[in-house]
Amino acid sequence: LGGEGTPSDAFMSVDEEGMRALTVKQPWAWAILYAGKDIENRGWRTRYRGPLVIHSGARLHEARKMPRGARAVPDDFVFSAMLGVVELVDVVERSRSKWFEGPFGWVLRNPRPFSRPIPCPGRLGLWQPTPSQLRVISRRLA
Repeated sequence: LGGEGTPSDAFMSVDEEGMRALTVKQPWAWAILYAGKDIENRGWRTRYRGPLVIHSGARLHEARKMPRGARAVPDDFVFSAMLGVVELVDVVERSRSKWFEGPFGWVLRNPRPFSRPIPCPGRLGLWQPTPSQLRVISRRLA
């Protein structure tokens, strides 16, 4: 996989203007931060690389099972909130990850859950957290 050498200081700078967020339905948002889900499957590519806030959607994604060896903990699911930050390092069309389904796999590294979720509505596509949300994100990662 390419792009794995992204500098960690770019990841640590949570107040930079270009930081993006992605709304992901549960259980996948939980799996990204707590179960080693290193690929987020999407039907589209992005050129964005860097810190990515994982926001949990308002609804549960039904009819999907976790890959072998991964167990979801439904009591831990939080909805409609920013849950943590990962580093988006690449977008691939093939991967050996047990999480890859395609057609595009967003390669995620360095999951950092927030100390507490940040309640807020989500949006479609990549979106930019507000300046006030970025300040809260910085505090929750401390």
